[in-house]
Amino acid sequence: MDLKELKALLRLMEGHDVEEVEVEEGGRRIRIRRRPAQPLIPQAPPAVPHAATQVTGTASPLTAGTTASETAGLIPVESPMVGTFYRAPAPGAEPYVKEGDLIQKGTVLCIIEAMKLMNEIEAEVKGRIARIPVENGQPVEFGQTLFFLEPV
Repeated sequence: MDLKELKALLRLMEGHDVEEVEVEEGGRRIRIRRRPAQPLIPQAPPAVPHAATQVTGTASPLTAGTTASETAGLIPVESPMVGTFYRAPAPGAEPYVKEGDLIQKGTVLCIIEAMKLMNEIEAEVKGRIARIPVENGQPVEFGQTLFFLEPV
């Protein structure tokens, strides 16, 4: 099963009341199970000194500090899952890619750890790494932009 097929399964689950999907193909079995919705428990915000400004809201599709004009003409590479973003195969190892690197279709860009599984994320197009808006070890959401590629 390739990344496109996995994305299609995730979209199917999002749009319908499907709780679990299991696929067996070529001796490999993949099970995707939706977590039960966690009830939101309101909590009091921490005390903020009177001189500080508190900003609240939801994250936009663009990463904080990134404007639409800065990413115009760039191809976003989005996270296919929820997990933890890692730029390198192991702590202390060189990152898979750096800003400015030329990449080919199929080049491993990063790893996303989800449920103790390390999932390599590969480039779907040829290009140059223009920006990496995610920090190593940062939690990422489904659809969050991980890289911006400049087409070549």
